[in-house]
Amino acid sequence: MKRLFLPLALPLALAALAGCVSFGSEPPPFLMTLTPDAQVESGTNRTAAIGQAITIARPEVPQKLTTNRLPVQTADTTIAFLADAVWVATPNQLFRSLLSEVVAARTGRVVLDPATYTEDPGTIVRGQLHEFGLDARTREAVILYDAAITTAEGVRTRRFEAREPVGAEDARSVSEALNRAANRIAIEFSDWLAV
Repeated sequence: MKRLFLPLALPLALAALAGCVSFGSEPPPFLMTLTPDAQVESGTNRTAAIGQAITIARPEVPQKLTTNRLPVQTADTTIAFLADAVWVATPNQLFRSLLSEVVAARTGRVVLDPATYTEDPGTIVRGQLHEFGLDARTREAVILYDAAITTAEGVRTRRFEAREPVGAEDARSVSEALNRAANRIAIEFSDWLAV
């Protein structure tokens, strides 16, 4: 009797466990990312003297941007997340990468990734990404970013904001509008760094 029960026990246990395990909902049809309008050409070599490189740190974000979902401001005090809108990484990671690429392409400066510099990060740009999503009240994609640089002369700060209209409140339309807004800010940001 014991031998008959043992072979049946394992399949029964697995069948019972299968009812408890869930692999989540359906994945989104695609993942969203940001694409810089200006890029450094492949094979480009650059050198920076000590202190001349620039490092753009990943911006600090409020809780609503610590996820890879796309926030929608529905009222002054409420947000939701757009259905099927999922970033490939968190917005602050994607935004930092886009800023770095555009700055390197437009200014010719050596731009270091915070994870790869060794001893001399050069000028470090820090900031806070306050908004990176859809404002349903105005049907606009909105990015609001505060940047700060510490130099020998003191601290320089600037607020950057870009708004782009969205044709529809879906993942593709909103991500395209956010990509346009991010590239507009990146151009203004690279001009500000050059001053």
